[in-house]
Amino acid sequence: MIRILANDGIDPSGKQKLEAAGYFVDTNKVPQDSLAEALNHYDAVTVRSATQIKEDVIDACPNLKLIGRGGVGMDNIAVEYARSKGIEVVNTPAASSNAVAELVFAHIYSLIRNLHSTNRAMPSEGSASFELLKKKFSGASELRNKTIGIIGFGKIGQAVARIALGSGMKVLANDISGLTTDLEIEIHGAGKVKVTLEPVSMDELLSNSDFISVHVPKGQVIGNKEIEKMKKGVILINTARGGVINETDLLDGLNSGKISGAGLDVFINEPNPDPAILSNSRISLTPHLGASTSEAQERIGTELAERIISYFTSRA
Repeated sequence: MIRILANDGIDPSGKQKLEAAGYFVDTNKVPQDSLAEALNHYDAVTVRSATQIKEDVIDACPNLKLIGRGGVGMDNIAVEYARSKGIEVVNTPAASSNAVAELVFAHIYSLIRNLHSTNRAMPSEGSASFELLKKKFSGASELRNKTIGIIGFGKIGQAVARIALGSGMKVLANDISGLTTDLEIEIHGAGKVKVTLEPVSMDELLSNSDFISVHVPKGQVIGNKEIEKMKKGVILINTARGGVINETDLLDGLNSGKISGAGLDVFINEPNPDPAILSNSRISLTPHLGASTSEAQERIGTELAERIISYFTSRA
């Protein structure tokens, strides 16, 4: 029997699918410092972003055949090293795209309508200073005819673009592939609309965007050099990985007024973000919730199970 350790959990839909295929699925969490020893009793391990499967763990588990990542980014896995050892590494790149894209716009709407600020102020000041708060936070704006720059135009970036286009925004996309993208936007009750997007240079995106959302797996993409090229009053969103936007440079941009606001779901020092980031009134904050919808978790669990079953079936 194939034994699988779902060390960061797996949605019941995925667990049921694996068990129906005759696999044993253990969802008991093994601490990181005990993981290498524990994995000698399993054929496969699935993780989210918490568990680290690096070279030392891989070397200690010669019988490990598959590592599955429930989600997109695999920076917590030594992917190439694992593959060099003959271990299959899979992820679920499509399952959480819509959930992350919707969170991007949750942050955008929160920032342009001052929701992140009014939700802080109303409980303590709403009764005594209602009219003052109304005046203070009345300078909102709308999305229609604004421009969003999307850095990294994979499945999540494309999902962001679909929502943006549906909101009447102009989309500027930059991606390492440099390829033209044909997007299909499904309109409920009216079928699908196709939109073709040509990639733009990073400089064009930076200088013309009212909003910039970053969707790359790792590495710093935005720092002082890039911020200097942006429009005054730009809003930055990071739901990708902590560090793709330099947090020190972000704070400098916020304090200078060059950046009017930021939405952050990920942080450099998770799970202990910089207090200066957490306390900044111009930042909309969430604790790494990008894929945390019931629908996305079900899709992730199902897709992960299907990929695991496909792999072991092909080797039978």
